[in-house]
Amino acid sequence: MLAKNWKRIGCHWMAVPVLLSLTSISSAQNFGSPDSSSSGNTRSLRGGQQDITTASDESDVRRRARIRLELASAYFSRGDLRTALDEVKQVLNIDGDFSDALELRALIYDALNEPGLADESFKKAIQADPRNGSVLHNHGWYLCRKQQYGRADEQFAKALQQSLSVSPAKTLLARGVCQNMAGQVEAASKTLLRSYELDPSNPAAAFNLARVLMIQGDLQRARFYIRRVNGVPEQANPESLWLGIRIEQKLGNMAERDELAASLRSRFPSAREVTALELGRFDE
Repeated sequence: MLAKNWKRIGCHWMAVPVLLSLTSISSAQNFGSPDSSSSGNTRSLRGGQQDITTASDESDVRRRARIRLELASAYFSRGDLRTALDEVKQVLNIDGDFSDALELRALIYDALNEPGLADESFKKAIQADPRNGSVLHNHGWYLCRKQQYGRADEQFAKALQQSLSVSPAKTLLARGVCQNMAGQVEAASKTLLRSYELDPSNPAAAFNLARVLMIQGDLQRARFYIRRVNGVPEQANPESLWLGIRIEQKLGNMAERDELAASLRSRFPSAREVTALELGRFDE
C-alpha cells in the first residue's frame, strides 16, 4: 500500500495563526495521516452492508495504478509538480476512479494555484470513495484556507468518522486550527485539547492549544503547554519561543521571559520574532 508521504493538513506546525502560528497552517507540511485504501475502500456484503477493502480485494488494475501513484507522490514530495501531475494523469488512465490519485491531483492543482481544478478533483475523489478519510481531511483544510469555514468543518467531521483512513488526532488538530481561524476560539480550544489528549507527543497540538489558551486569557494553562514544546530543544523554534516569551510577559515572569528571549536571540538571530522582541511587540 502506498505510504502517503505527500499528505498534508495541511500543516507546518507553527507559523502564523494557529498551526503555524495559528492562522497559517502551511499547506506543504506533511500531515502524516495513515494510508487510506482509496477508492474501492469498500465492497458489498450480503444484505447490502459495506465491508472494508484489504490488499487481497484489490484488482490487478488497482495494484498497477497504486504502484504508479508511488512515483507520482515521490515527484510531488520533491516539489516537481508538473512531472507529478503528468504521472497522476497516467495513473488515472489506468484507473480513472482511483480516489487516492484524484486526491493527489487536487493537491497538485492547489500547489499550482489552480483552485477550480483542485476543487473539482477533490469532489471527484470524494465521489469515488466517500469513506476515504484522507480526502475528506485534505479537502477540509483546502476549504479552510479558502475561508469556507462551515464547509471545512463539515468535511473534518466526516473525516473523523473514518478512523481507519485518517489520524483522528491530526484531523482534530486541523479542525481546531480552522475553528480558530474562523474566530471560534472556544470551540478551537476544546478541539485542540482533544487532539493533544490523543497525541500528547505532537508539538503542533501543544503549540496551537497554548496559542488559543493565551487568546482566551488562560495564561497558566497556556504556559504549561508551550513549555512542553520549548522544553525539548529539537522542537523549539522561533514561533514557539516567541509564544513562550509573550505568555511569560503577560504573567509578569520576567526572569523566565528573559531566559527564553536569550535562547531566541542566540539560536535564531535572523528570525522576525527577534525583531518583534527588540521592539517590544508583545501584544501583536
